[in-house]
Amino acid sequence: MQKAERLINDLLVDSFNKITAIEKDALKKGPLNDLTINELHAIEAIGLEGGTMTETAKKLNVTVGTLTTMVNHLVKKEYVERVSNEEDRRIVKLMLTRKGKLGYRLHDRFHYVMIKNMLADINESEYEILIRALGALDRFIKETYEKI
Repeated sequence: MQKAERLINDLLVDSFNKITAIEKDALKKGPLNDLTINELHAIEAIGLEGGTMTETAKKLNVTVGTLTTMVNHLVKKEYVERVSNEEDRRIVKLMLTRKGKLGYRLHDRFHYVMIKNMLADINESEYEILIRALGALDRFIKETYEKI
């Protein structure tokens, strides 16, 4: 691997690991200390508008069965509620409770601050290069993920 490629690899791996560690630490110490990192990501996937079990499972790349277990925990912890569709009782929409919305907003704020800090030292013309590079990485990940 070339020197620049090695550096980019190391930065991505190190950043991913540290982001995960920061999120876990913030969960332990903050108002969301009863959540796991996976539950927090489920809250993020459900979002402020809510979504069906199938939509949310797809966003998280998990089975509906796996999501059901996670949602059961989140309902018990009062972060999520299930809302049945009046017209089709088989469709269940997941909605964040007030507590769930707080969790969503706190997590969203962390990501906002992280991105603002990342962009602080680059100019607008460099944004385009960064967006192209991240887009290429995203395409590679999606294509590779579809094969597994």
